Amino acid sequence: MTADQHPNHPSARTALSVNVNKVALLRNTRHLGIPDVVKAASLCLEAGAQGITVHPRPDERHIRRDDVYEISAMMKDWPGREFNIEGNPFHNLMEFAHDLSARGLPLHQCTFVPDSEDQFTSDHGWSFPQDAERLKPLIEQVHARGVRVSLFMDPDAQAMAAAKAVGADRVEFYTESYARAWPGPGKSKALSRFTEAARAAVAIELGVNAGHDLNRDNLTEFLRAVPGVQEVSIGHALVADALELGYEATVKDYLRCIDEAFTRA
Repeated sequence: MTADQHPNHPSARTALSVNVNKVALLRNTRHLGIPDVVKAASLCLEAGAQGITVHPRPDERHIRRDDVYEISAMMKDWPGREFNIEGNPFHNLMEFAHDLSARGLPLHQCTFVPDSEDQFTSDHGWSFPQDAERLKPLIEQVHARGVRVSLFMDPDAQAMAAAKAVGADRVEFYTESYARAWPGPGKSKALSRFTEAARAAVAIELGVNAGHDLNRDNLTEFLRAVPGVQEVSIGHALVADALELGYEATVKDYLRCIDEAFTRA
């Protein structure tokens, strides 16, 4: 591992992408457009977030079709920040990738997630070699539009080479196993799987993202232990914190957590 790939090297500092799905979920319980999802995304960017993530599911139970286009249009005002759409490429994700490209709207990353249409939340990653052949042409289609592809993956070091071979630019580690174990006695064992998988990814120049149930308590320790994490996508915990602290204070505190991971006491 080179110095600039180490998680504590300044040039490798992790970016924060805020997932605004839960803002949309609250909005959808009424017909007044409150809270405003686009405004929430804008406030998070104003507070220093490096990106915005949405996961529009086919039933539109939180993020709706119009939200995707409106947030992407808003991102034009934030050069240097990134818009990430995640979802199942065999459901509706590819349609959004094609439409945004056709409309000339910003899209920087597509995160392929193998969730079912009625799934409560994402709870597992892609499997190799089972999923390889059907993913490869879809990854190529997204690449043809100049968009990065990340695959939602479990922390399996053996699968990193397969993800790279199929054309992925990055993997996003599904981090719930770590979050569930933290801070109990199983934490170290859970964390070691992510460390090993990240090292395998970094060794073959496969980018590393992470997300799912990361929060202000467990984020710093995760980033200190797992090398090369380029981005964390955080939604549920961050939006819950924002209900008490507000968007600005919450985003800044998550950025503090990231900063602390790069500062050794």
